[in-house]
Amino acid sequence: MRVVVGRVGRPHGVRGEVSVEVRTDDPRARFAYGSVLDTDPEDRGPLTVSGSRWHGGRLLLSFDQVADREVAAGLRGALLVVDAADSAPPEDSDEFHDHQLLGLRAVTVTGADVGVIVDVLHLGQDVLSVRRPDGDEVLVPFVRAIVPTVDLAGRVVTLDPPPGLLDEPTTSEPA
Repeated sequence: MRVVVGRVGRPHGVRGEVSVEVRTDDPRARFAYGSVLDTDPEDRGPLTVSGSRWHGGRLLLSFDQVADREVAAGLRGALLVVDAADSAPPEDSDEFHDHQLLGLRAVTVTGADVGVIVDVLHLGQDVLSVRRPDGDEVLVPFVRAIVPTVDLAGRVVTLDPPPGLLDEPTTSEPA
């Protein structure tokens, strides 16, 4: 399985550096000198990291294959991807890579089927996007109080939602 570790943004300067929207928890290792990153779309890579630095809170990367601003501009929007098998498992047993959670079944502590995890969003707090059997999606904060159990071997997460979290949205008609 391939996972996204970054998204190329605007060029920076005239020597081919690009800003990168980081989508990995270990950018230092993932974007280290000599790292080879595949791209989506595929025709924009693979790219070999020749330099990385932080500037104004943004990660800037340079690649062996990119010599100037014009070529860097052509990479804008490309996703930087790696094979998930190349990712070391998290050291903390309470941490998970996004790809480990995708496709897991979500059930409540009472055993009710909620759906399947289809995305993990990083919105200041990690949030699981769960597709219900009817096709609707519900967002579930990925915190221990609400997601007390993640069973990777059993391919299931257990949810203990507060009242209202999993309720169907209601529409009220104006009075």
